[in-house]
Amino acid sequence: MNKIETGLGINRRYLHDEVVDRMRDLIRSGELEPRARVNESELTERFGISRTPLREAIKILATEGLLELLPNRGARVASLSQSEIEEMIEVIAGLEATAADLACRIITDAEIEGISRDHDAMVAAWKAGDEGMYFALNRAIHEAVMRASRNATLGGIYDSLSGRIQRSRYAVHQTPEQWAQSVDEHEQMIRLLRARDGDALAVLMRAHIRARTPVIAQNFGAARREATASEA
Repeated sequence: MNKIETGLGINRRYLHDEVVDRMRDLIRSGELEPRARVNESELTERFGISRTPLREAIKILATEGLLELLPNRGARVASLSQSEIEEMIEVIAGLEATAADLACRIITDAEIEGISRDHDAMVAAWKAGDEGMYFALNRAIHEAVMRASRNATLGGIYDSLSGRIQRSRYAVHQTPEQWAQSVDEHEQMIRLLRARDGDALAVLMRAHIRARTPVIAQNFGAARREATASEA
């Protein structure tokens, strides 16, 4: 099995593993949108690789549900139905609620201070109207709470599911009211983390995630319509 050369800036890892990581980032960032076809020629040139590791990576991402294999037509980025989105968000809400409860039992003061600093920066981004920075910090806070749970199994399941709706969850337009509500809920999260109140934080986290369902579903629907129109 080939390995990436040092010149590409990737060392000591199998080539297709690195390609999987890079493609996963493209999907989660939205550069490869739902239903977009995977252009193998473009990606092999971009990554400086042959088609073999790329196709191995495509198979792996298909098992993760990020790509759909098309018989004799390559692959495309997977899309989700309304019901699938709702089901996934419900599971993610449960995972984050569990992580919040666990984290409150073992989180360190230093970790809370790190989350608090990200929160303060997020609030500053909100006041400045900087949605890109706001959502990046919002995501960092949720992922920090997950890490603080010290549960690798929980984190692995969370990463797999959350990655499929990451762009829609963290990079969509919100009304001023939705934005203010989200910030207020994050303020409550910080207070409950400091109090180590796992029960209350779990309830809040579940409600916080569930409240995003309509916005995420709407964004996925728009992406599907755009992709379908481009295929026509």
